[in-house]
Amino acid sequence: MLMNIFEEAAEVITRLENNGYEAYFVGGCVRDSLLQREIKDVDIATSASPEKVQELFEKVIPVGVEHGTVVVRYKGKSYEVTTFRKEGTYSDQRHPDEVIFINNIDDDLKRRDFTINSLAMNKEGEIIDLFNGRADIEQRIIRSVGNPKDRFLEDPLRIIRALRFASQLGFQIEKNTFLQMRQQQKEIETVAVERLTIEITKLFQGEYVQNGLNYLIEVEAFKYLPIFKNHKSLIKKLPPLTAFHSFAEVIALLHYLDKSISISQWVKEWKCSNKVRSEAINLSESIEYYYKSGLDAWLIYRLHYSNVKAFTHLVKIISNDLNYSSNELTTYKKQLPIQKRVDLDFDGHDLHTVFPDFKKGPWMNKLLEDLEYRVVMRYLENKKPKIKEWIICHPPEIN
Repeated sequence: MLMNIFEEAAEVITRLENNGYEAYFVGGCVRDSLLQREIKDVDIATSASPEKVQELFEKVIPVGVEHGTVVVRYKGKSYEVTTFRKEGTYSDQRHPDEVIFINNIDDDLKRRDFTINSLAMNKEGEIIDLFNGRADIEQRIIRSVGNPKDRFLEDPLRIIRALRFASQLGFQIEKNTFLQMRQQQKEIETVAVERLTIEITKLFQGEYVQNGLNYLIEVEAFKYLPIFKNHKSLIKKLPPLTAFHSFAEVIALLHYLDKSISISQWVKEWKCSNKVRSEAINLSESIEYYYKSGLDAWLIYRLHYSNVKAFTHLVKIISNDLNYSSNELTTYKKQLPIQKRVDLDFDGHDLHTVFPDFKKGPWMNKLLEDLEYRVVMRYLENKKPKIKEWIICHPPEIN
């Protein structure tokens, strides 16, 4: 019997079949169903061309038509639908020189990376397993489809993907696959950094992250990753780990372990977003404050809501001396007198009113931050008369 998530998606397959095309569930969703893991995305492979898929469904996003992939929006959900294909050589070790659309699911499965991902399932739940992927799933083994050397030379990112699956699934890497990963490790340098960042992020988020990191060290793939390649001892400084929440959290920990490598350098070399940069800085500052001044209202106030879980996780990894859960810290944060500076019952205009003869300058921001701190720490009530009274008694020093 199909899981609910497949029953909903089966209608997409039915429409394709009713119009004369083959269609199957493929890849990770089939693997995870066999493992009884949560399925986040359902992917479909079909003999229909991308153009035909676009004709058959009202809402289609052409995310990668040249590679045969579109996203079908159906009853409020998204399904990645890809035409059966086989690929030519990989001159740039990133994209195949040629993508040939085919009508045969067997040839499509042959091009996939690992046996555990080379499974297809029809809407009745019957599985096509050409490479003994089910047996490898049962034995918890990561094994290349076909010759591992060919697979890794086609796309060296597959080396990092193997490590990522070791982290997510807790599987062991088959001996010959492992040996070829070691032998082809230098090819990782040819992979676009953005693609590496996606996979390494998933590796650190894995339930069995320590398993993935152990393999990362054994394969010595870290020698060809940004920053690690110039700081080869850094990876071995990592303490025993459990699953991370974000790459920003990873950066914050690595910066804590080696402050000579700035967060800006991490962000630049791994080509991270401004959001990751902001979160990493916030986490790093919170960790530094915690080990200098302890846990107080000011730390909780400045800690982003989105970083509360990551903060508690990092402290647990570094010293395991935090006696509060992330939920308790979130509740505490919500109960603070203010949530941000604009919540202060006093602003720059009020300052100018109290000190009309003072020119605008850095003193204003400094004083407002002082007020912010005092209100957050409950040294001062967040009411304009009380704040004004305190300011008059503590006028700013203007150089």
